[in-house]
Amino acid sequence: MKETTGNPLHIKSLNHISLLCRSVEESMSFYQNVLGFLPIRRPGSFDFDGAWLFGHGIGIHLLQSPEPEKLLKKTEINPKDNHISFQCENMEAVEKKLKEMEIENVRAVVEEGGIQVDQLFFHDPDGFMIEICNCDSLPVVPLAGEMARSCSRLNIHQLVQPTPQILP
Repeated sequence: MKETTGNPLHIKSLNHISLLCRSVEESMSFYQNVLGFLPIRRPGSFDFDGAWLFGHGIGIHLLQSPEPEKLLKKTEINPKDNHISFQCENMEAVEKKLKEMEIENVRAVVEEGGIQVDQLFFHDPDGFMIEICNCDSLPVVPLAGEMARSCSRLNIHQLVQPTPQILP
């Protein structure tokens, strides 16, 4: 693949995520009652069952699986698995609410340069991972003068040598 820089596709923002469901009704209830999404109109020309929800600046499209019994349902909460993350205002309130709702979750903490980020991970009814965090306390620092690849042991020099923070 030819490398490019900048914004070659002129992307503006995340529009929606689409999730295959065992039960659209059960998933709608979860995304409405747990995460605060609201149902919105979906094109009537679709010839398959589903629902659209909107909240927090993004859409969630729920699609009824034609073979729900064949959907793999993950039960282990693994913070390193595929997930969508939502920023929250108060981690203690989130943790308390999840406990009240009897939603099993796993807590994780990331610490970087004296800044602590708290994370809570849990599943939706189909086993898709949700993260709630206070990640906005962690600054976004571009890697200057070098193409970002990954935070791996191969890039350990980036962790040893401080990268200057670029301010707007």
